[in-house]
Amino acid sequence: MDALGRRILVAAFDGWNDAGEAASAAVSLLTSQGEYEKVHAVDPELYFDYQYTRPQASLDVDGRRVLTWPEATILRPAHPTRGPQLWLLTGVEPARAWQAFAAELIDVALREDITGFVGLGSMMSDVPHTRPISVFAGSDNEGLRVALELERSTYEGPVGILSVLAQKAEEVGIPSATLWASVPHYVAGHTPSPKATLALLDRLEDLTGARVPRADLATESAAWEASIDAAAADDEEMTEYIRGLERTRDTWDSPEASGDAIAREFEQYLRRRGDGPSKPGRDDPRR
Repeated sequence: MDALGRRILVAAFDGWNDAGEAASAAVSLLTSQGEYEKVHAVDPELYFDYQYTRPQASLDVDGRRVLTWPEATILRPAHPTRGPQLWLLTGVEPARAWQAFAAELIDVALREDITGFVGLGSMMSDVPHTRPISVFAGSDNEGLRVALELERSTYEGPVGILSVLAQKAEEVGIPSATLWASVPHYVAGHTPSPKATLALLDRLEDLTGARVPRADLATESAAWEASIDAAAADDEEMTEYIRGLERTRDTWDSPEASGDAIAREFEQYLRRRGDGPSKPGRDDPRR
Protein backbone atom coordinates (compact mmCIF):
# COMPACT_ATOMS: atom_id res chain seq x y z
CA MET A 1 0.00 0.00 0.00
CA ASP A 2 2.80 2.46 0.84
CA ALA A 3 4.19 2.27 -2.69
CA LEU A 4 1.98 5.22 -3.65
CA GLY A 5 2.62 7.07 -0.42
CA ARG A 6 0.12 8.96 1.71
CA ARG A 7 -0.86 11.83 -0.61
CA ILE A 8 -2.32 10.34 -3.75
CA LEU A 9 -3.74 12.29 -6.68
CA VAL A 10 -6.68 10.50 -8.35
CA ALA A 11 -7.61 11.77 -11.81
CA ALA A 12 -10.59 11.21 -14.11
CA PHE A 13 -11.84 13.19 -17.10
CA ASP A 14 -15.00 13.42 -19.15
CA GLY A 15 -14.49 12.38 -22.74
CA TRP A 16 -12.31 9.79 -24.47
CA ASN A 17 -11.23 8.11 -21.21
CA ASP A 18 -14.74 7.77 -19.78
CA ALA A 19 -16.91 5.04 -21.34
CA GLY A 20 -20.23 4.79 -19.55
CA GLU A 21 -19.22 7.83 -17.47
CA ALA A 22 -17.71 5.30 -15.07
CA ALA A 23 -14.47 7.12 -14.25
CA SER A 24 -15.86 10.65 -13.95
CA ALA A 25 -18.71 9.34 -11.81
CA ALA A 26 -16.19 7.71 -9.47
CA VAL A 27 -14.43 11.01 -8.79
CA SER A 28 -17.77 12.86 -8.57
CA LEU A 29 -18.87 10.44 -5.86
CA LEU A 30 -15.62 10.93 -3.94
CA THR A 31 -16.13 14.69 -4.16
CA SER A 32 -19.74 14.55 -2.97
CA GLN A 33 -19.03 12.16 -0.11
CA GLY A 34 -16.05 14.05 1.36
CA GLU A 35 -14.95 17.54 2.27
CA TYR A 36 -12.58 19.10 -0.25
CA GLU A 37 -11.19 22.51 -1.02
CA LYS A 38 -10.07 23.80 -4.40
CA VAL A 39 -6.31 23.97 -4.88
CA HIS A 40 -6.08 24.93 -8.53
CA ALA A 41 -8.21 25.37 -11.66
CA VAL A 42 -6.80 25.78 -15.15
CA ASP A 43 -7.69 28.74 -17.36
CA PRO A 44 -10.28 27.28 -19.78
CA GLU A 45 -9.29 29.75 -22.50
CA LEU A 46 -5.93 27.99 -22.84
CA TYR A 47 -7.03 24.39 -23.21
CA PHE A 48 -10.63 23.96 -24.37
CA ASP A 49 -12.37 24.28 -27.71
CA TYR A 50 -15.78 25.75 -26.93
CA GLN A 51 -17.27 24.44 -30.18
CA TYR A 52 -16.50 20.94 -28.91
CA THR A 53 -17.03 21.46 -25.16
CA ARG A 54 -19.51 24.28 -24.86
CA PRO A 55 -20.19 26.36 -21.72
CA GLN A 56 -23.43 25.45 -19.96
CA ALA A 57 -26.19 27.91 -19.04
CA SER A 58 -28.22 27.56 -15.85
CA LEU A 59 -30.32 29.68 -13.51
CA ASP A 60 -29.18 30.46 -9.98
CA VAL A 61 -31.48 30.63 -6.92
CA ASP A 62 -32.45 34.19 -7.85
CA GLY A 63 -33.36 33.24 -11.39
CA ARG A 64 -30.31 34.87 -12.95
CA ARG A 65 -28.58 33.17 -15.86
CA VAL A 66 -25.15 31.75 -15.05
CA LEU A 67 -22.57 30.34 -17.46
CA THR A 68 -20.41 27.42 -16.35
CA TRP A 69 -17.23 26.96 -18.36
CA PRO A 70 -15.40 23.67 -18.93
CA GLU A 71 -12.64 23.19 -16.40
CA ALA A 72 -10.05 20.94 -14.83
CA THR A 73 -9.64 21.31 -11.09
CA ILE A 74 -7.46 19.84 -8.34
CA LEU A 75 -9.10 19.39 -4.94
CA ARG A 76 -7.40 18.58 -1.64
CA PRO A 77 -8.96 16.97 1.46
CA ALA A 78 -10.17 19.68 3.83
CA HIS A 79 -9.03 17.79 6.93
CA PRO A 80 -5.73 15.86 7.21
CA THR A 81 -5.77 12.32 8.58
CA ARG A 82 -3.09 9.80 9.50
CA GLY A 83 -3.77 7.32 6.74
CA PRO A 84 -3.56 7.67 2.96
CA GLN A 85 -5.56 10.57 1.56
CA LEU A 86 -6.86 11.21 -1.92
CA TRP A 87 -6.43 14.47 -3.78
CA LEU A 88 -8.81 14.69 -6.77
CA LEU A 89 -8.23 15.93 -10.32
CA THR A 90 -11.42 16.17 -12.32
CA GLY A 91 -12.70 17.95 -15.39
CA VAL A 92 -12.94 17.77 -19.16
CA GLU A 93 -10.24 16.32 -21.37
CA PRO A 94 -8.50 19.31 -23.00
CA ALA A 95 -8.70 19.99 -26.73
CA ARG A 96 -5.26 21.60 -27.13
CA ALA A 97 -1.85 22.19 -25.53
CA TRP A 98 -1.79 18.83 -23.74
CA GLN A 99 1.86 19.07 -22.73
CA ALA A 100 1.37 22.49 -21.15
CA PHE A 101 -1.85 21.28 -19.50
CA ALA A 102 -0.10 18.27 -17.96
CA ALA A 103 2.94 20.31 -16.90
CA GLU A 104 0.72 22.88 -15.15
CA LEU A 105 -1.18 20.25 -13.18
CA ILE A 106 1.89 18.21 -12.27
CA ASP A 107 3.56 21.40 -11.00
CA VAL A 108 0.60 21.83 -8.66
CA ALA A 109 0.93 18.20 -7.59
CA LEU A 110 4.57 18.82 -6.68
CA ARG A 111 3.61 21.89 -4.63
CA GLU A 112 1.07 19.72 -2.81
CA ASP A 113 3.76 17.10 -2.06
CA ILE A 114 1.78 14.44 -3.93
CA THR A 115 3.45 11.05 -3.51
CA GLY A 116 1.48 8.96 -6.04
CA PHE A 117 -0.79 9.33 -9.05
CA VAL A 118 -3.70 7.07 -10.05
CA GLY A 119 -5.63 7.66 -13.26
CA LEU A 120 -9.16 6.27 -13.59
CA GLY A 121 -10.50 5.37 -17.01
CA SER A 122 -13.14 3.18 -18.62
CA MET A 123 -13.43 1.65 -22.09
CA MET A 124 -16.05 -0.15 -24.15
CA SER A 125 -15.21 -3.85 -24.39
CA ASP A 126 -16.62 -7.23 -25.45
CA VAL A 127 -17.63 -8.24 -21.92
CA PRO A 128 -20.98 -9.34 -20.42
CA HIS A 129 -22.88 -7.07 -18.02
CA THR A 130 -23.86 -10.10 -15.94
CA ARG A 131 -20.34 -10.82 -14.68
CA PRO A 132 -18.07 -8.78 -12.40
CA ILE A 133 -16.62 -5.76 -14.17
CA SER A 134 -12.97 -6.33 -15.11
CA VAL A 135 -10.54 -3.62 -14.03
CA PHE A 136 -7.09 -3.53 -15.60
CA ALA A 137 -4.54 -2.19 -13.11
CA GLY A 138 -1.28 -1.23 -14.77
CA SER A 139 1.85 0.84 -14.40
CA ASP A 140 5.07 1.58 -16.27
CA ASN A 141 6.79 1.92 -12.88
CA GLU A 142 8.61 -1.33 -12.08
CA GLY A 143 8.59 -0.65 -8.34
CA LEU A 144 4.82 -0.23 -8.31
CA ARG A 145 4.27 -3.32 -10.44
CA VAL A 146 6.22 -5.43 -7.97
CA ALA A 147 4.81 -3.88 -4.80
CA LEU A 148 1.17 -3.78 -5.91
CA GLU A 149 1.12 -6.72 -8.35
CA LEU A 150 0.21 -4.54 -11.31
CA GLU A 151 0.55 -5.33 -14.99
CA ARG A 152 2.55 -3.59 -17.68
CA SER A 153 0.56 -2.51 -20.70
CA THR A 154 1.94 -3.35 -24.13
CA TYR A 155 -0.60 -1.13 -25.90
CA GLU A 156 0.63 1.05 -28.75
CA GLY A 157 -1.64 3.63 -30.35
CA PRO A 158 -3.65 6.79 -29.62
CA VAL A 159 -3.88 7.77 -25.95
CA GLY A 160 -5.96 10.05 -23.75
CA ILE A 161 -4.90 12.74 -21.32
CA LEU A 162 -4.53 10.18 -18.51
CA SER A 163 -1.53 8.65 -20.26
CA VAL A 164 0.08 12.06 -20.71
CA LEU A 165 -0.40 12.95 -17.03
CA ALA A 166 0.91 9.58 -15.87
CA GLN A 167 4.06 9.96 -17.95
CA LYS A 168 4.63 13.54 -16.73
CA ALA A 169 4.17 12.36 -13.15
CA GLU A 170 6.77 9.63 -13.60
CA GLU A 171 9.21 12.11 -15.13
CA VAL A 172 9.18 14.21 -11.94
CA GLY A 173 9.40 11.23 -9.59
CA ILE A 174 5.72 10.67 -8.77
CA PRO A 175 4.95 6.95 -9.19
CA SER A 176 1.84 6.46 -11.31
CA ALA A 177 -0.70 3.74 -12.02
CA THR A 178 -3.90 3.54 -14.05
CA LEU A 179 -7.15 1.65 -13.51
CA TRP A 180 -9.34 0.88 -16.53
CA ALA A 181 -12.83 -0.59 -16.17
CA SER A 182 -14.24 -2.64 -19.06
CA VAL A 183 -17.80 -1.48 -19.83
CA PRO A 184 -19.99 -3.75 -22.00
CA HIS A 185 -20.13 -2.05 -25.39
CA TYR A 186 -23.77 -2.98 -26.01
CA VAL A 187 -25.03 -0.95 -23.03
CA ALA A 188 -24.25 2.47 -24.50
CA GLY A 189 -27.91 3.41 -24.07
CA HIS A 190 -27.80 2.51 -20.39
CA THR A 191 -25.25 5.10 -19.26
CA PRO A 192 -24.08 5.90 -16.71
CA SER A 193 -22.71 2.50 -15.65
CA PRO A 194 -22.71 2.38 -11.83
CA LYS A 195 -21.42 -1.20 -11.81
CA ALA A 196 -18.23 -0.06 -13.56
CA THR A 197 -17.93 2.92 -11.21
CA LEU A 198 -18.23 0.60 -8.21
CA ALA A 199 -15.55 -1.71 -9.62
CA LEU A 200 -13.16 1.23 -10.07
CA LEU A 201 -13.72 2.44 -6.50
CA ASP A 202 -13.23 -1.07 -5.08
CA ARG A 203 -9.92 -1.40 -6.90
CA LEU A 204 -8.87 2.13 -5.94
CA GLU A 205 -9.31 1.29 -2.27
CA ASP A 206 -7.29 -1.91 -2.70
CA LEU A 207 -4.53 -0.03 -4.48
CA THR A 208 -4.21 3.00 -2.20
CA GLY A 209 -5.31 1.77 1.22
CA ALA A 210 -7.50 4.88 1.55
CA ARG A 211 -11.08 4.59 2.73
CA VAL A 212 -13.32 5.01 -0.30
CA PRO A 213 -17.09 5.64 0.00
CA ARG A 214 -19.54 3.78 -2.25
CA ALA A 215 -22.82 5.51 -1.30
CA ASP A 216 -25.72 3.66 -3.03
CA LEU A 217 -23.66 2.21 -5.87
CA ALA A 218 -24.42 -1.41 -4.97
CA THR A 219 -28.17 -0.80 -5.26
CA GLU A 220 -27.75 1.29 -8.40
CA SER A 221 -25.57 -1.43 -9.95
CA ALA A 222 -28.24 -4.07 -9.37
CA ALA A 223 -30.89 -1.83 -10.93
CA TRP A 224 -28.63 -1.10 -13.92
CA GLU A 225 -28.03 -4.81 -14.50
CA ALA A 226 -31.75 -5.59 -14.16
CA SER A 227 -32.64 -2.90 -16.72
CA ILE A 228 -30.28 -4.47 -19.26
CA ASP A 229 -31.64 -7.94 -18.49
CA ALA A 230 -35.13 -6.63 -19.23
CA ALA A 231 -34.04 -5.09 -22.53
CA ALA A 232 -32.21 -8.26 -23.59
CA ALA A 233 -35.20 -10.47 -22.73
CA ASP A 234 -37.11 -8.96 -25.66
CA ASP A 235 -34.24 -9.44 -28.11
CA GLU A 236 -33.32 -13.04 -28.87
CA GLU A 237 -30.22 -12.05 -30.85
CA MET A 238 -28.89 -9.92 -27.99
CA THR A 239 -29.64 -12.66 -25.48
CA GLU A 240 -27.58 -15.17 -27.47
CA TYR A 241 -24.80 -12.64 -27.93
CA ILE A 242 -24.62 -12.06 -24.16
CA ARG A 243 -24.54 -15.81 -23.54
CA GLY A 244 -21.54 -16.07 -25.85
CA LEU A 245 -19.77 -13.33 -23.92
CA GLU A 246 -20.58 -15.13 -20.67
CA ARG A 247 -19.10 -18.40 -21.93
CA THR A 248 -15.92 -16.63 -22.98
CA ARG A 249 -15.62 -14.77 -19.67
CA ASP A 250 -16.26 -17.92 -17.63
CA THR A 251 -13.53 -19.72 -19.56
CA TRP A 252 -11.08 -16.91 -18.85
CA ASP A 253 -11.97 -16.94 -15.16
CA SER A 254 -11.88 -20.73 -14.64
CA PRO A 255 -8.99 -22.01 -12.45
CA GLU A 256 -8.00 -24.65 -14.99
CA ALA A 257 -7.88 -22.23 -17.90
CA SER A 258 -4.55 -22.04 -19.68
CA GLY A 259 -3.46 -19.37 -22.11
CA ASP A 260 -3.91 -21.75 -25.05
CA ALA A 261 -7.38 -22.80 -23.89
CA ILE A 262 -8.46 -19.19 -23.53
CA ALA A 263 -7.11 -18.35 -26.98
CA ARG A 264 -8.95 -21.30 -28.56
CA GLU A 265 -12.23 -20.39 -26.87
CA PHE A 266 -11.89 -16.77 -27.94
CA GLU A 267 -11.22 -17.75 -31.56
CA GLN A 268 -14.25 -20.05 -31.51
CA TYR A 269 -16.34 -17.21 -30.14
CA LEU A 270 -15.15 -14.92 -32.94
CA ARG A 271 -15.95 -17.54 -35.59
CA ARG A 272 -19.46 -17.91 -34.18
CA ARG A 273 -19.84 -14.17 -34.64
CA GLY A 274 -18.41 -14.48 -38.15
CA ASP A 275 -15.57 -12.04 -37.47
CA GLY A 276 -12.62 -14.37 -37.81
CA PRO A 277 -9.41 -13.79 -35.86
CA SER A 278 -9.01 -10.26 -34.60
CA LYS A 279 -6.80 -8.15 -32.41
CA PRO A 280 -7.86 -6.29 -29.28
CA GLY A 281 -9.35 -2.87 -29.93
CA ARG A 282 -7.00 0.06 -30.25
CA ASP A 283 -8.38 1.62 -27.06
CA ASP A 284 -7.57 -1.45 -24.98
CA PRO A 285 -4.70 -0.67 -22.55
CA ARG A 286 -4.08 -4.38 -21.99
CA ARG A 287 -2.51 -4.77 -25.43
